[in-house]
Amino acid sequence: MDYFHKDGNNPIFHFTFAFMKRAILHMDLDTFFVSCERLLDSDLVGKPILVGGSGNRGVVSAASYEARTFGARSGIPMKMARLLCPEAIVIQGNSDIYTQYSKMVTEILKESVPVLEKSSIDEFYADLSGMDRFFGTYKYASELRKKITTETGLPISFGLSENKTVSKIAANEAKPDNQIQIEYGFEKAFLAPLSLKKIPMIGDKTFQRCLSIGLHKVSDIQKMSMEAMKQIFGKNGSKMWLRAHGIDNNPIIEYHERKSISKERTFEKDTSDIEKLKATITAMVENLAYQLRKGGKICSCVSVKIRYSNFDTYSKQMKIPYTAADHILLQKTWELFQKLYDKRPLIRLVGVRFSGITNGNYQISLFDNPAKAIDLYTAMDEIRNRYGHQAIKRASAMGARSIGRMSNPFNGDPPILLTH
Repeated sequence: MDYFHKDGNNPIFHFTFAFMKRAILHMDLDTFFVSCERLLDSDLVGKPILVGGSGNRGVVSAASYEARTFGARSGIPMKMARLLCPEAIVIQGNSDIYTQYSKMVTEILKESVPVLEKSSIDEFYADLSGMDRFFGTYKYASELRKKITTETGLPISFGLSENKTVSKIAANEAKPDNQIQIEYGFEKAFLAPLSLKKIPMIGDKTFQRCLSIGLHKVSDIQKMSMEAMKQIFGKNGSKMWLRAHGIDNNPIIEYHERKSISKERTFEKDTSDIEKLKATITAMVENLAYQLRKGGKICSCVSVKIRYSNFDTYSKQMKIPYTAADHILLQKTWELFQKLYDKRPLIRLVGVRFSGITNGNYQISLFDNPAKAIDLYTAMDEIRNRYGHQAIKRASAMGARSIGRMSNPFNGDPPILLTH
């Protein structure tokens, strides 16, 4: 079978087969942060670029393909990346711009596909099942990819197959700025020669363990039984086996921009005590941000509500770059509260709401000094996961009544205080 097909000057990879049960499209914006920066400054085109924290503890959020040839990649310390690629241009990053471009792509896709899932700021799934009888899913996906590039200037790649796992891997193989279709029945053949690191759930530690027992390529798992994989890797072994065989029945989870989480506090006695109000808001923001991170979510809108003793109720909201970081959300929430707050009447209720929620990692908003902040939130969340959400909190939140229904398991011991 000829796996390679030329379309003009750009190679288009696809497999041909007559019938497909499902048609799941995965679209991935190529080196998204770098591409946005190049739209702002064309002189950056073709040059090695590193986007991320510029301090000694900064982390690379995105690396251009030119920088990757030297070994630089996202997730490694910026200091290391600069040693690997001394010629790289380092850009601190502008999350406002990235959020705007992401929303442009989201709007195009929402108007063009039946069901859309936004899995991160730069990745999308769409269910095109049944569209073959009208358009041809591969042709339609190709035209959609061209539309996104034409209207936004951003390069984007896609993978098209009968499930999410295979489509995501195909999109990664298509990069940069290309597309692959894997027809029904050829999933195993497509996956077999690839490195096990290509399977989304296999991280560095699992990959090293695989190498230690002689598993290098996806075909190595395909030759094993599911029971053998379960014995070696536990419950994850069966998931690895299924994905290595191109089996994934997970549905598209429809994207809803208006999805939100919120908390409100009605005081037992109406108050104008600013310290009490600040402690209450801090506690609510901490809890909501923890919920976001625990669910692998980020938000793009903050709202504050105030109800006074005469029951007059006011609210104010602010669009923000996608984040789930306490210190950013606290700052924005308090700014809104101060703009909304009338000092004269007593306050009966305050509320905080985070909306515009999507899947993603809060690292995007931590360009200033991400490594330190990420380590801090990871440590805080591990304590909360183990002992409950009230086990650790900022000192400024100590004056607030317990937020939520989770009990404190410390049996009377005080929670850990965070004064940062």
